[in-house]
Amino acid sequence: MYSLSTCWNSNRHTDGRDMLREIRELGFEYAELSHGIRISLLPGIFEAVDAGEIKISSLHNFCPLPLGYNHPNPNIFKFTAEKEREWDNALKYSLKTLETAVRVGAKAVVLHFGRLPLGNVTDMLSEAISADNKARHAEVMEALMQERERVKDAPQTRAIKLVSELAVKAAELNIRLGLEIREAVEEIPLEGDYPAILNGFPPETVGYWHDIGHAQIKANLGLINHRAHLETVSSRLIGFHLHDVVYPDQDHRAPGMGSIDFKGLAGYAEGDKIKVMELNPSVTPEEVKTGFAFLKSVWGEH
Repeated sequence: MYSLSTCWNSNRHTDGRDMLREIRELGFEYAELSHGIRISLLPGIFEAVDAGEIKISSLHNFCPLPLGYNHPNPNIFKFTAEKEREWDNALKYSLKTLETAVRVGAKAVVLHFGRLPLGNVTDMLSEAISADNKARHAEVMEALMQERERVKDAPQTRAIKLVSELAVKAAELNIRLGLEIREAVEEIPLEGDYPAILNGFPPETVGYWHDIGHAQIKANLGLINHRAHLETVSSRLIGFHLHDVVYPDQDHRAPGMGSIDFKGLAGYAEGDKIKVMELNPSVTPEEVKTGFAFLKSVWGEH
């Protein structure tokens, strides 16, 4: 299925039904409810779904936003949090996301796994790449690889524990959890850790979510080979976030308006993979339609 994430238009709507109607009128039968869904949008969303106007492919944690939060923020509560209260809230509001997924008939929830206690190394790498400073890039990369390995164990253990608890409820509700690849090199899982982490969870409940733009940014920064990475996790692949990247790290552009080789990755989208266009709110409706047409031309109609 192709779907369009509400991250594109939730910020300019006060009625959830109008928000989803805008997506349906662009030709999408499905929408993903993203992490900018305010509680006030839910009544209209439920009305649209109940009336059969649109289907919901997936939700992006946390959805809806907790009370008091009015702007998209998927990292409000981190699965890797040291503080017990934040960790408990991460579990609590993830469970609420699962409840919302059941209410709207979605079968998948996209999760961020957490963050390591590092500075913003991603910006350092990006700046070195943009300046074509190979020596600086190599220096930052060497330090990064060592430091990430040194500090990852405790945060990763906390995240695994949370996802394990969440997976029990997800299995009861017949919902799949997708661990999303992130563009920030401070976030986990680390690029080579996905197979081992995923193998610790039941495949029918927990899988991999491939954000094609995030993966391309990591490839541009020198951390992965995009296609090779996708191959290592393809057996656990649930779905995609689809957007394009202007080199090296300007993402959430309409597909076909950047540097990603969509045609070369088409084989991984076959079967029942969920395919969600996740676009910046600045993308125009015409660009949405053009990007959707481009995707169908290289990946097929369905």
